[in-house]
Amino acid sequence: MSGPIRVSVHPPSPSGGRRVRVDGEILGLAHNVADIAEFLRRAGLEIDPADVAEAPWIDWRGAGPEGWDPEASG
Repeated sequence: MSGPIRVSVHPPSPSGGRRVRVDGEILGLAHNVADIAEFLRRAGLEIDPADVAEAPWIDWRGAGPEGWDPEASG
């Protein structure tokens, strides 16, 4: 990827999972940080799953990287 990227991880959905967008494009529905790392890898950005939670360019909406339960985001 060239230039700054914008990654948004949306709040947990009622059915489970969190939508992941990069520069406005939906990459998929993640169920954990490893899923996010895989989506980013497919988009051309290598990141270790252990580094996803601390990446300053990821915008965690509604819940942080530990928030995957739709009941808790409510």
